[in-house]
Amino acid sequence: MAKTIFITGGTGFVGSYIIRYLLRNESNNLIALKRPNSPMHLVKDIAEKVNWIEGDLLDTVALEDGMQNADEVYHCGAIVSLEPRLFTRMYRVNQEGTANVVNIALATGVKKLLHLSSIAALGRFKEIDHYDEKVKWESSVFNSQYAISKYMAEQEVWRGVAEGLNAAIVNPSIILGSGIWGASTSTLFQRVWNGLSFYPSGTTGFVDVRDVARFSIQLMESDVSAERYVLNASNLSYKALFTQIAQVLNKKPPTIATKNWMTALAWRLDWFRAMLSRSTRLLTREMALHVSRKYTYGNEKSKAQFDFQYTPIEQTIQETGEQFLQSQKHNLPFSVLPI
Repeated sequence: MAKTIFITGGTGFVGSYIIRYLLRNESNNLIALKRPNSPMHLVKDIAEKVNWIEGDLLDTVALEDGMQNADEVYHCGAIVSLEPRLFTRMYRVNQEGTANVVNIALATGVKKLLHLSSIAALGRFKEIDHYDEKVKWESSVFNSQYAISKYMAEQEVWRGVAEGLNAAIVNPSIILGSGIWGASTSTLFQRVWNGLSFYPSGTTGFVDVRDVARFSIQLMESDVSAERYVLNASNLSYKALFTQIAQVLNKKPPTIATKNWMTALAWRLDWFRAMLSRSTRLLTREMALHVSRKYTYGNEKSKAQFDFQYTPIEQTIQETGEQFLQSQKHNLPFSVLPI
């Protein structure tokens, strides 16, 4: 039977790939929320196949219009920011915006909600270096403002579940793949291309954007409810990540590991630079803490749920790097991985 599906963040990195997978089933009626100034690069070739509603997560009228007859909702919209001047806005959009989605889903009788969260919402603590779905959130200096906002957003989803909403959550690790090269994690390829001498000493998890989209859809179409899943293909050191990217781009890999005093100095200098130039922060104290620590993430629960097979992250890096090279050759600001 034809389903009406509503997507927030449809022009964004993960949301755009979810739309591409959903369009494989031509019987689906797709409605997506977009801000008036949202860049349409990642959905340019499929935009006419989606019914777009202009608004944002704080616009309850737009949300009600989009969700009025929706069977399913993929909530992918959020703000990620390092800028203290944007923290208030980020908290409002990520927490209050999610509360709006949950409340309207309950009011309109949405059959199921999929919430795109993040490993950041698991929390980070000095005493723990391996994380999975069992980890309980604790206040910590290692939690970024973004992490706190995503944790609070998750609490709104769990509230909705307590009030009768059929919902599930995915917590992807760092998502890799082709996108807008000047945005999201696609900037990692740009940085290596421009030349990178230093690498952070830490470790973290990585996952292909297509795997996040595929798992999200499988989870939506299943009977699973009131569960969360860490999505992670591999745990890699930043040295290994940047070395692999450099190999694909035919660039020299970084060879100098940053020391704690170096990252501490770097974020302070970046704060000073951004203050003087009134430009965007590139490194914050929170980031400096994260990239110097070794975090690993478990994926056993997600792999067992649907016998799910992750794309090897080496393949993701290879395919993304090749598309980056083609984009450089043809002066294109974005690319999309084949699905």
